[in-house]
Amino acid sequence: MQREISSVDAGWWIVSSEQKLWLPQGSLPHGLAGDVGLVGSSAMAIGEWQGETVWLVRESRPENMGSVRQLMDEDPGLFQLAGRAVQLAEFYRSHRWCGYCGHEMHLSKREFACLCDHCRERYYPQIAPCVIVAIRRGDEILLANHARHRNSVYTVLAGFVEVGETLEQAVAREVMEESNVRVKNVRYVTSQPWPFPHSLMMAFMAEYDGGDLQHDGKELLDAGWYRYDALPLLPPPGTVARRLIEDTVALCRASAY
Repeated sequence: MQREISSVDAGWWIVSSEQKLWLPQGSLPHGLAGDVGLVGSSAMAIGEWQGETVWLVRESRPENMGSVRQLMDEDPGLFQLAGRAVQLAEFYRSHRWCGYCGHEMHLSKREFACLCDHCRERYYPQIAPCVIVAIRRGDEILLANHARHRNSVYTVLAGFVEVGETLEQAVAREVMEESNVRVKNVRYVTSQPWPFPHSLMMAFMAEYDGGDLQHDGKELLDAGWYRYDALPLLPPPGTVARRLIEDTVALCRASAY
């Protein structure tokens, strides 16, 4: 429930607006509200971290507004809460008015939702399911340099699930579309909330089943099969992509002996 913050309130403060968050000194503010200049702001508790409340404050600051990506090196639990806050702030910002009748909505006091008093419609934050998959061929792994990346990082293939698809069907389709490769033995590994902007990454491992590698020039800048001991620049630790790569590399190494 949202309320006005007093000088005695304390915890972790996630100040977010338009998918950005306030990072003075490059990190999340922590401590008493008075010490970080948030007394009088409206906030809601969205969880706990290390026994302290994590607050969402939906407002912008003139300086030090950054991306939640800057927190990727933090503990996964804190990064996940920051991602939740940014997604909730954007959800509330984009759902001020009811999409059915056009009347103004209000925030639910019991759950993360927006309610319309006029037509009684109820809205929840939307989550876009995505699949991400590491593909092994003997002692090699398929890695690609995505067009949306601004650096030379090579990672595994990923894409959004389409309406009416199973996760396994989405894996096969995305891999074929992006690389012209067929896969088999698709198996689920883990999942990770991914607030860019509101995805849930569902991770899989698979084995090569045929096809000559031909990368999609629109989605990918480059793609190739890489031996486990000759890898390019990889995604940072803590990401589900890095875990998939490391798990696959372990299998590749085992197959080489």
